Amino acid sequence: MADFRRKPSNAGSPPPRAPRRGPSPEPRVRRHTARLPADVVNHVRMGHPFVYREAMPRTLNEQSGAILELVDGDGQFVARGLYDAEGIVAIRVLSLDPAQAPGPTLWHRRVEQAVALRSKLIDPTQTTAYRIVNGEGDGIPGVTVDRYGDFLVVQLFTAATEPHLEAIYEALVAVVAPKGIYEQRRYKPQTGDGPRAPAQHVRGAIAPVEQIIRENGKQFVVDVTAPLSTGLFPDLRRGREAIARVAPGRRVLNLFSYTGAFSVYAAAAGATHVTSVDLATKAQARARRNFELNGLDLTKATFDSGDAFALLKQSADRGKKFELIVLDPPSFSQSKGRTFQALRDYAELVTAALSVAEPRSLVACAANTHKLSVEDHDRAIGEGAYRAGRMVRTIDRAGLPQDFPVPAGFADGHYLKFNLCYVE
Repeated sequence: MADFRRKPSNAGSPPPRAPRRGPSPEPRVRRHTARLPADVVNHVRMGHPFVYREAMPRTLNEQSGAILELVDGDGQFVARGLYDAEGIVAIRVLSLDPAQAPGPTLWHRRVEQAVALRSKLIDPTQTTAYRIVNGEGDGIPGVTVDRYGDFLVVQLFTAATEPHLEAIYEALVAVVAPKGIYEQRRYKPQTGDGPRAPAQHVRGAIAPVEQIIRENGKQFVVDVTAPLSTGLFPDLRRGREAIARVAPGRRVLNLFSYTGAFSVYAAAAGATHVTSVDLATKAQARARRNFELNGLDLTKATFDSGDAFALLKQSADRGKKFELIVLDPPSFSQSKGRTFQALRDYAELVTAALSVAEPRSLVACAANTHKLSVEDHDRAIGEGAYRAGRMVRTIDRAGLPQDFPVPAGFADGHYLKFNLCYVE
């Protein structure tokens, strides 16, 4: 048996240093490289295009717009991404292919691919307003591009795009050849929504304040120079098509009608009467103009400028009923004495709308914010129906149209919800 009491052969020499306690230091990471946690690596490899700041293990000493190589715990390549030093999303994935070098050639190729896809999806003789670049869905992170006739409206959602804008705009000019390009910056700092600057003219000719575009053969007036919205939301095209299919022969109420796109579709499809309600008198004037453009009978249309909840109460008190109701509220709005937030108040809106819904009527419930998930949207409709004492069933759903591609693995990219519901 070994004698463990014997002194070691190095007796008399200084004792060995005790091992250092605490976590091992992180492996060194090269500049312009970010090491991702294992769970984030899995999400990125499955198609999720965002690395949120809260998921980053350490602060990066990088400028916004830097293109980073993203690696796993073993230092193996995962993706390349655009770094944002300020936003909630710290990195937006640019490519999963290590062979794809970033630069003007890549931006040009991505724009070409995006435009080529739309050429297979959109009939330009019928529709001249649609999305030609859908950000991460087309490999151009943080950038969307909507076409309105001869003009483009670019929306930027991160400052990380700024060092690359020149190359992106050059690609749009070369591939699309628009008359002009307008830019809207919609950055969201970590503290929440920032103020929205007015649209900026960045390329080509100045657009007219009133421009006529087509969607499915119908005509609409848009203003690409407007600070917030042009007057038509291309992402709701499938919802408008769904309304056209069920509107014939029905009395229609369109709440939060804006410039009347749903109303135009309903009237053109053969609705017996369409009532459009919106707070903004300017929007109602544009809605009336859209009716006139499409040769629709204004004697079968009513345009009310006022609060949707107030009109619903007034209609319920008078026993006025509708056979098709469209609910397309903004995510947030304010009127006299009332603030509406979709996340908080959608169920109340459904309850109020059901007070004027005929038996065997239809109610279309739209929501265009990722903060209200599909589950939360369905739950709000169900809660509103319960409060109203009505049986409501979803009979159809319409999400984003084909020109709004979303990466696989990115559920939040499907931000638009549209339920067509049958009311007993």
